[in-house]
Amino acid sequence: MKILLTAFDPFGGESVNPAQEAVAMVASPIAGAEIIKLSVPVVFGKSIDTVAAALEKERPDAVLCIGQAGGRFGLTPERVAINLDDARIPDNEGNQPIDQPIFADGAPAYFSTLPVKAMVEAIYAAGLPASLSNTAGTYVCNHLMYGVLYHISRRFPSTRGGFMHVPYLHEQALHHPGSLSLSRQDIARGIEAALRAIVESETDRRSALGAEH
Repeated sequence: MKILLTAFDPFGGESVNPAQEAVAMVASPIAGAEIIKLSVPVVFGKSIDTVAAALEKERPDAVLCIGQAGGRFGLTPERVAINLDDARIPDNEGNQPIDQPIFADGAPAYFSTLPVKAMVEAIYAAGLPASLSNTAGTYVCNHLMYGVLYHISRRFPSTRGGFMHVPYLHEQALHHPGSLSLSRQDIARGIEAALRAIVESETDRRSALGAEH
């Protein structure tokens, strides 16, 4: 089995991105699966093109994209991506699309095809905070998740795909009072737990992990 694991570079004035830092520490193989790592720019359009090219080259069995969600406490697999770019801040090349579809011919939304509930449970079982998220935002993270699932639905139907957000690193939280954070090592352990769940779960679990709001 082969899994494509992607991570964004720093953005929004940050000097590091916890996704990039932790992914660099993830072991390979995981549960017998080869892990192919890919750095992705925080740029609308270019981020999707980068991962689509890797999908074409590597033909992985699954792809898990990792991004920063400053302010969240745990690791949060995303359930759904919506067909909307609405950027509060510019990306790393100055692009700031507002109220624009990602793909005009795409569905209103695509659901993750990864076992997101099994991933949450695996991360929690590893002693780390985790929850299922029902919003990937409207910035480049949602943009990439949507774009990956768009391409999978059209060109790579045997590939599973999805996205997971991770919190700030401790040194980032120093500049964001009140924000919660984890270490590089713990975020990497959480990603590894999620990857094991992907390898070991052909279908997702029917756990009560929904939200009231």
